[in-house]
Amino acid sequence: MAFFGVDSTLPSVSPDAAAGALGPHPSAPIPVQGPSVGSNIRVPLGESGSHVFPLILGAAEFGWNVDLESSHAILDTYAELGGNAVHTADSYSSGRSEHIIGQWLHSRGLRDDIVLTVRVGGHADNPGLGPVNLIRAVEASLTRLRTDRIDVLSLDATTDPGSSLEDTLATAEWLVDTGKVRALGAFGYTAAQLVEARIFSSAGYPRITVLDVPFNVLRRHEFDADLRLVAGAQGMAVTPSHALEHGFLAGRQRSKIRGALSVRGAQLAANLNRRGSRTLRALDAVGADLGVPDAAVAVAWLLSQRLVTAPIVNAYAPQHVEELVQGVGVRLSRSQLADIGRASE
Repeated sequence: MAFFGVDSTLPSVSPDAAAGALGPHPSAPIPVQGPSVGSNIRVPLGESGSHVFPLILGAAEFGWNVDLESSHAILDTYAELGGNAVHTADSYSSGRSEHIIGQWLHSRGLRDDIVLTVRVGGHADNPGLGPVNLIRAVEASLTRLRTDRIDVLSLDATTDPGSSLEDTLATAEWLVDTGKVRALGAFGYTAAQLVEARIFSSAGYPRITVLDVPFNVLRRHEFDADLRLVAGAQGMAVTPSHALEHGFLAGRQRSKIRGALSVRGAQLAANLNRRGSRTLRALDAVGADLGVPDAAVAVAWLLSQRLVTAPIVNAYAPQHVEELVQGVGVRLSRSQLADIGRASE
């Protein structure tokens, strides 16, 4: 029987289905689709041939203070926010960090989208930068990372100060020629050694194009005038490690911990002094003005420094990544930089 032109024999339609047929309500949230804004932010990583998000995710905590599942969640968040560069080392957690990253790259199918920077020389099985151990270290890292190439191989001079630079570069040349390594980076090299390396490059050896140096608002002495001069003259990309000074500049720890300290607790405690407190208060003030956390201000300070391309930051949780990435979009004024600089002196 029809009623007002409607056939009563038709099946009834639920209100939700009817609403769906009419489309979403005008006041409904707009779904976010497509790549994140961060995926469009890329800077050249010196002369390495790679372009990276100006914040590199460090994996020093993976396999040590952060388990596999949490590590993958951190990596997922970083990639979702537009990040595309991951830094690890064969010595981090005795290689477990590389295993975790390799599993993530394989399961997500993102190897071609991620720029991998790997520091070698510190693993107990292949210590130093001698020709034999350097090749073995790279092969072992490739296996753990489940990949066929390393985008930037960072040579750790602190592990083997006695190795011949020429022998190391000659071995690196073979690694580059075979496609196992795309570009070279340096960690722990002096300004004089970098000049010597550039002289060798004129003879055909690969150039060092990326410089990893511990550097942040509280730790400036290691990136001294000589290193700055050489890095600038050679057009190197500077990727500061220890960007948050072992997490202190995030501002979460402000009082001394009683009792025995862990390694990280001791690192934090080293900055719990007047200078550290002044610096945190300065970061607090700038962060309050800009509406961002202290960690983002610390990242923004690094990105404001000449020669810095992309800081290396470690995270313990996905929300830490979300805080750190905000620093990429922050531009500090001269007065804000001056306030932070005075506080950290």
